[in-house]
Amino acid sequence: MPRGLGGGTPSPRPLHPRRLMRVLGLDVGERRIGIAKPDETGTLAVPYCVYHRKNLAEDVASLSALCQKLGIEALVVGLPLNMDGTEGPQAKKVREFAEKLAEAVKVPVFYVDERWTTEEVERAMREAGEKPSREKEKVDALSAVLILQVWLESRRSGYH
Repeated sequence: MPRGLGGGTPSPRPLHPRRLMRVLGLDVGERRIGIAKPDETGTLAVPYCVYHRKNLAEDVASLSALCQKLGIEALVVGLPLNMDGTEGPQAKKVREFAEKLAEAVKVPVFYVDERWTTEEVERAMREAGEKPSREKEKVDALSAVLILQVWLESRRSGYH
């Protein structure tokens, strides 16, 4: 199971552990970004949508507009670490994107280790008789769900 990494950018708004937060979970890929949000209870992550990437500036503008529309207070981003826990080129790209988006929206960003997220989603889909290779958008959306769920659980346990 992915583990929370903590960290983030300074926030003008305090984070209250007992209050429901408007937060998005992001699985940032080269072509698509899976997006999840908490359910109305704030305890379960659910798929929201999949954004098809264009270029960095347009991606930041589009997702910033979505965050503004939804009143998002924090971003939870999956960080694709190497197996030894270090950040490789893909993790650096994800971090760069997340920091630009967080800066545009003026919210904190939290990172969650997503090393096994895609594999977990694909395994669950195969067990359900689905073909992940034919449903890439679903894989992205469900990966975002797992990323956000890990963060929600760590927040409830007092980690964040």
